[in-house]
Amino acid sequence: MPASCNDRMYSLGASGSTIRQLFAYGQRRKAEIGADNVFDFSIGNPNVPAPAQVREAILAALDEPSVELHGYTAGPGAASTRAAIAASLNRRFGTAYEAGNLYMTMGAAAALDASLNAVLDPGDEVICIAPFFPEYQMWVESAGCVCVRSLADERMMPDVDDIAARITPRTRAVIVNSPNNPTGAVYPAEVLARLADALTAASERNGRTIYLIADEPYREIAYDGVTVPWVPAIYGPTLVCYSWSKSLSLPGERIGYVLVPNTMPAWQEVYAAVCGAGRALGYVCAPSLMQHVVERCVDVPSDVAAYARNREALLGGLRGIGYDCVEPQGAFYLWVRALEPDAKAFSDRARGHELLLVPSDDFGMPGYVRVSYCVSHETIVRSLPAFRALWDEYRAGDAR
Repeated sequence: MPASCNDRMYSLGASGSTIRQLFAYGQRRKAEIGADNVFDFSIGNPNVPAPAQVREAILAALDEPSVELHGYTAGPGAASTRAAIAASLNRRFGTAYEAGNLYMTMGAAAALDASLNAVLDPGDEVICIAPFFPEYQMWVESAGCVCVRSLADERMMPDVDDIAARITPRTRAVIVNSPNNPTGAVYPAEVLARLADALTAASERNGRTIYLIADEPYREIAYDGVTVPWVPAIYGPTLVCYSWSKSLSLPGERIGYVLVPNTMPAWQEVYAAVCGAGRALGYVCAPSLMQHVVERCVDVPSDVAAYARNREALLGGLRGIGYDCVEPQGAFYLWVRALEPDAKAFSDRARGHELLLVPSDDFGMPGYVRVSYCVSHETIVRSLPAFRALWDEYRAGDAR
């Protein structure tokens, strides 16, 4: 390790994210052999265009005085933007939130990081339900805490008994992500209610609150009439982390929020801690222009139909070949069992067919790959012969 910098930060930067490494490889490969010949399912980068209302909101915002539009907002965000979001949540979920329950952030990543730092003390434990987004572990450990893995059941649902068994006096939070990245699972209300009961009992036993941190950037993307439960209605001590990256196809704009519900015990103190964490982490004053945009677009629906069409094409195509897939209820990822126990080796082998699939090891579970289907429909259709060739290659090897 170099003596000139922080060893841990150097290691994180030098190793990088597997997802982004695959994405960068795909960009290079497309330049070499043509974009149509590379099937990049690596990153959750929505291919559905942002709604027309987003463009209209940007143009309308540009007519405002430049100093106001591009100037600092209050640290937690513009009061009018936070009030608009609160009003939208109240209409949808029958709540009574106000602007003072919301803290605007640079996307869900900043929201999660601020939430964790707000409620954790060094040495605390956070339970993450595997498979989980790889950065959870990094954010937990950066707060000086321990990431405890609880493996999901065969349906990719939280194993409440296992979570309860892993709670210790140091447990301070559990992260839930529904609809889930990487499996597409939507956690039903009855499962969350059982989890809430377990956390309530453990909080009383330990004499300290165990928080749920609900990571919800895919909340609007669900299929077949599946309802995504509103977690704070099930468990009071819940912080909600949200982003418009997926719902409005704005991943590069980095705009989201933390909600600290006013139904949470001691919510004012928790909200102040979120504000303090934002200050300490350098997350004050989310981008002003995008706050203006989401204020105008807070109720604009997500284009779920395009993702539903892709889901059916990919799920049907891979199952038709013989792949074992978890049927996604939401988000835009397909969780596929690798054709050998070593998911990384399977992912590397898939590259030989120009298929870029993220191995499951980084998500905390062995033996699978994540296939991101927020790509063009034509990419999915054209990729199926490559998936067939990969299947046949393994079957030929088995026959030998």
